[in-house]
Amino acid sequence: MKRRDLMRGFIALGGCAVCAGVAKASEGVHWEYNGEHGPDHWGKMDKAYEVCSMGGQQSPINITSAIKAEVAPMSISWKKSAAKIVNNGHTIQINMPEGSSITRDGKVYDLLQFHFHAPSEHLVDGKAYPMEVHFVHKNKKDGDLAVLGVFIAPDKKNDTMAMLAKNFPKAAGAEATLEAFTPRDLLPAGLEYWTYEGSLTTPPCSEVVTWMVARKPIKVAKASIDAFTAIYANNARPVTPLNRRLVLMSK
Repeated sequence: MKRRDLMRGFIALGGCAVCAGVAKASEGVHWEYNGEHGPDHWGKMDKAYEVCSMGGQQSPINITSAIKAEVAPMSISWKKSAAKIVNNGHTIQINMPEGSSITRDGKVYDLLQFHFHAPSEHLVDGKAYPMEVHFVHKNKKDGDLAVLGVFIAPDKKNDTMAMLAKNFPKAAGAEATLEAFTPRDLLPAGLEYWTYEGSLTTPPCSEVVTWMVARKPIKVAKASIDAFTAIYANNARPVTPLNRRLVLMSK
């Protein structure tokens, strides 16, 4: 608990690369998803990354068993707005303007950005989806992070995802401005979800995240998935041990 409180303080002071906006590929210690700079080595690459290998509440996880509980519902208030889309060298990230948020247990978290991973980082009974989108939120008062993960599967066309895919910057560091769109179009019809206490899935792997993983995927055209994997074919951190944590799910 003390470690988590310390890390929350660090986040509140602006120490989180994920929260600070766009992490440029050239900033900090170089890390990747494969080879000598891959996930198995993150914890040894920089002192600031040690928790990647030493932490006991890391993410992502394989969701294999969950306890049915009175899980707090999410109230989502995401506004239609323009945004900036960036290739940050590790993923495609959409940086959102102020004004969108979620509320959970009476606590408001502002939507900062969302980004994509392929294949999905979280697994369900050992199964990966082709992609996963992470909506990153932060509470202004204490710096707590709440990340909503949504699986992506190929099926019928999703107009919002198709628009994003059309604008994916192909080169690291490239960016563009998107016309107004509604991020809620990237959510499944129902918002039943699993939840657990975890971490960022990229360095510095800070254990400051309340994860909410939607139990139903969204369906998008295969062409939209292909547009992302043509740029990032594998930017998913392998699953980490659950250890003594509980995974809860709505009844």
